Amino acid sequence: MEIKVGQSVMELVEGDITRQDTEAIVNAANTSLLGGGGVDGAIHRAGGPKILEECRQIGGCPTGEARITTGGNLPARYVIHTVGPVYRDGLHREPELLASCYRESLKLATAKGLKSVAFPSISTGAYGYPLAEAAIIALRTVKTYLLEHPEIERVRFVLFGQAAYAAYAAALKEL
Repeated sequence: MEIKVGQSVMELVEGDITRQDTEAIVNAANTSLLGGGGVDGAIHRAGGPKILEECRQIGGCPTGEARITTGGNLPARYVIHTVGPVYRDGLHREPELLASCYRESLKLATAKGLKSVAFPSISTGAYGYPLAEAAIIALRTVKTYLLEHPEIERVRFVLFGQAAYAAYAAALKEL
């Protein structure tokens, strides 16, 4: 599923983020940037040791911010690492921090002159963010950014599993 947003395209696909041919993929990382489970572990495994080596040099990343490294052995040239909030109850800045992950990742892509970025569903795995709420925040934040930054031509949401895809498709229809 895809929609036009100004000059850009926002699309949803079900699949594996490590196989995306966008210029950058986004990693739902932890604050250490040293690998973990879920998307983070998959990206580090598929990308190889070069990514971990650069992450060690960076020295971590606070929640809501983003850092960029090489893509290592991935099809994408870059990995943008962002740290989503752990969901408690939605009253501890989680929506603001989640939106910041998407915005800060896109700012890094713009600064590097990248035209295409693929995102996972940040914070909805082990960090427990409710999928429907996270989808609305993600899509709204990216849409707003693309309207102001037409230099990014394509943002792809790569969703793991039918439930994630369905939640994002429903949220996209609401927008």
